[in-house]
Amino acid sequence: MKLFPLFADLQGRRVLVVGGGEIAARKVQLLLEASADVHVGAPELAPQLTEWAQQGRIHVLSGTFRPEWLDGAWLAVAATDDRAVNAAVAEAAGARRIFSNVVDDAELSSFQVPSIVDRSPLIVAISSSGVAPVLARRLRERVESMFDHSLGALASLAARYRPRIRAARPGLKQRRAFYDWLLDGPVAALLRQQQPDEAARVLDEELARPQPRSQGSVVLVGAGPGDPGLLTLKALRALNEADVILYDRLVSPAVLSLARRDADRIAVGKRPGEDHDATQARIHALLVEHARAGRRVVRLKGGDAFIFGRGGEELEHLRAHQVPFEVVPGITAALACAAYAGIPLTHREHAQSVTLVTAHCREDEDTLDWAGLTRAHQTLAFYMGVGQLETLSSRLIRHGRAGSTPFALVENGSRPEQRVVSGQLQDLARVARRHDVRSPALLIVGEVAALADSLHWYGRHLPDTRAALAA
Repeated sequence: MKLFPLFADLQGRRVLVVGGGEIAARKVQLLLEASADVHVGAPELAPQLTEWAQQGRIHVLSGTFRPEWLDGAWLAVAATDDRAVNAAVAEAAGARRIFSNVVDDAELSSFQVPSIVDRSPLIVAISSSGVAPVLARRLRERVESMFDHSLGALASLAARYRPRIRAARPGLKQRRAFYDWLLDGPVAALLRQQQPDEAARVLDEELARPQPRSQGSVVLVGAGPGDPGLLTLKALRALNEADVILYDRLVSPAVLSLARRDADRIAVGKRPGEDHDATQARIHALLVEHARAGRRVVRLKGGDAFIFGRGGEELEHLRAHQVPFEVVPGITAALACAAYAGIPLTHREHAQSVTLVTAHCREDEDTLDWAGLTRAHQTLAFYMGVGQLETLSSRLIRHGRAGSTPFALVENGSRPEQRVVSGQLQDLARVARRHDVRSPALLIVGEVAALADSLHWYGRHLPDTRAALAA
């Protein structure tokens, strides 16, 4: 081990930074966050350093470096663009037994500033011993995605309650189990939801129990349209913390592959022709059953669970059965499919609004406001409409939408097999049959759909020849 890892308490302690540029400012910012007494020495200061000096947050030593600047310092940082000056700082610091860091020069440095993931009081530091700083930054980016920002509040809460936890759970095994519950259970969830008072109340209640309860929780996660790169960081964390994953039919294998390897995976997707209400009742029962068994359950739904999904019904069921839950939104198909097809859903010249429409609802489609859907300067995004394209196009045209209105059908949006078929509304059903468009596919209707012809950038684009020639 070339370097000895060390976390230094710099609160109120003098640290010298030599250099007045942007790099020096970045180092000063880190030191100020650690409450150090920062002295900056340089002939000139960058605007940010000047502002901090005017605010009294840093002390300024004007001119070129002099060894006496190090008097009283605990650490020194050399951040000039002159290696001779940096070497002089390192040499003078070494003579005084003061650790020094020379930015981007491991050979001259006696300590390294690591890449930092700050979830104070939890801090993760990553170092490559100065030989591969880009690698350290890459690793920091990955670690950042693993840890929610609420972990700092959780660590502070655990520290505050530590004596009570030791008293209530005196056995080591009991205490370990309790901390697992604290990290994975409702207290952590409530802190993520910005409810610190309720988190403390639940923690108090649990400590008062003679025996720990085994209640689990459910996270309703939107998986997006298929590209795993579109998962949010919170969705990725939920998948890696899950004991059980209940997933829908349209969740892509690439997204599932990111989940915790030993999690139980249960396919609960609805299929055409089956009793969807009965399937939904089974999903409700499974959610409650696994949560009450003390498991962390992820309910993984394609797209976003609150856009033409039954996420709201599932949460109502969980609330009725007093099962803790939280929601992680996903990128809905309209946003992702349009973007991956090169179609802006709104555009200053063509569309000032966008309407999301489902072709499936509890009653007949005639409950839709067809006249409203034909208003000018709006984009329509139809979900689950592949089986009703002829009906959709004929009703839109009958209620006033021009037959020449552009459309785009985005099949398997954001996935490697994505296809975009475009043309005019009057030819919609014919073009879809000719290209054998199948579900999942999103229908976009409106002037912006024509932009797919020039702005497409992902997957295959198949414009209708007749429409293209007419244009």
